[in-house]
Amino acid sequence: MNWRLAALALLLGLAVGGRVAWLWQDNAYGERLAKQAEAYGTEREAAVVAVLDQLQQDQERRRALEDRLQAIDQTHYKELHDAQQAQARLRDRLATADVRLSVLLATTAQDGGSGVSATTSACGVVHGGARAELDPAHAQRIIAITGDGDDGLRALAACQGYVREVLQKKSPPSG
Repeated sequence: MNWRLAALALLLGLAVGGRVAWLWQDNAYGERLAKQAEAYGTEREAAVVAVLDQLQQDQERRRALEDRLQAIDQTHYKELHDAQQAQARLRDRLATADVRLSVLLATTAQDGGSGVSATTSACGVVHGGARAELDPAHAQRIIAITGDGDDGLRALAACQGYVREVLQKKSPPSG
C-alpha cells in the first residue's frame, strides 16, 4: 500500500504542479498580451492625433489661402470698379464736349523740320506737329475699346495673382 500511496501522491503532485504551471503561464501570456494591446492602442492613438493635427494644419493653410484669394478678388473688383467709373466719367466728358480727343498728324518737313509748329493756338499748349480733333462718337468708341483692353489686362493680372497664390501654397516652405 505504500507504493500506491506514493504513486497517488506523485500523480496528485504532477496534476497540481501542471495546473499551477498552466495558470502561471496563462497569467504571464495574459500580461504580455495586455501590454502588447496597450502599446498598440497607444501607437494608434498617437497616429490618430498626428493625422488630426495634420488635417487641422491643412485646413488652416486652406483658410489662409482662401482669405488671400478673397483679398485678391476684392482688390481686383475695386480696381475694375474704379477704372469703369473713370472710363464712364471720361465718356461723359467726351459726350458733353468738356474734353476733346485729338491725334497727332504726320507732317512733312515743310516748316524747317524743327518739329515745332510755327503758330500756336490760343486753345492749347501742345507742342509738336499739327493735331486733329476726333469726332466725339469716334472718340467714345476708342475709349470703349481701350477700356475693354484695360479690363482684360486687369483680369489677366487677377488670374496671375490667383495662380501665384495657389502655386505658392503648393510649394514647400523654404527655410
